[in-house]
Amino acid sequence: MSNGMKIFLAIFALLVLIGIGIFMWGVGEYNKVIALDEQVKAQWAQVDNQLKRRYDLIPNLVETVKGYASHEKELFENIANARTKYFQAQTPEDKIQASSALEGVLSRLLFLRETYPQLKANESFLKLQDSLEGTENRIAVERKRYNEVAQVLNTYKRTVLGSFISSIAGVKEAGYYNVAETEKAVPKVDFKK
Repeated sequence: MSNGMKIFLAIFALLVLIGIGIFMWGVGEYNKVIALDEQVKAQWAQVDNQLKRRYDLIPNLVETVKGYASHEKELFENIANARTKYFQAQTPEDKIQASSALEGVLSRLLFLRETYPQLKANESFLKLQDSLEGTENRIAVERKRYNEVAQVLNTYKRTVLGSFISSIAGVKEAGYYNVAETEKAVPKVDFKK
């Protein structure tokens, strides 16, 4: 074999090795974006579990309050509508929007205990309120975890290579679960009463 042929085979082998290395690296990046997407989906499932728990508690809480606040019909209708919208939502973004709408209505429902002193003493109401508050804490924790994994995926997607690999894999940007506008309002403290 001539020197020219040996050099050609060496260059060819080197190019094949480089090609295999690039292919393997591409497969690794593809697998990475798929894993990130699955983490976002799994964490959303955790948020969704806690939101469902909230929505399962609400009818019991509403029925308890109804006995004391029968003239609050609009409030109860808004709660029922928000609950229905949540269960009709198909995407995490739609569920986030429905959940945010409910959070404002829930604060009004829990505010009723101040208006009806006998409601404060009702054992069923207190138990349901405690369960709902615990669920709200769990939702806050899961929402934070969801936003963290969404951030990792979205950051990767914004890189040059990540954008390319994500489009090949069909992975879309994850929406964040932000605080509802009603929760951003500063509560008014009034000691004049």
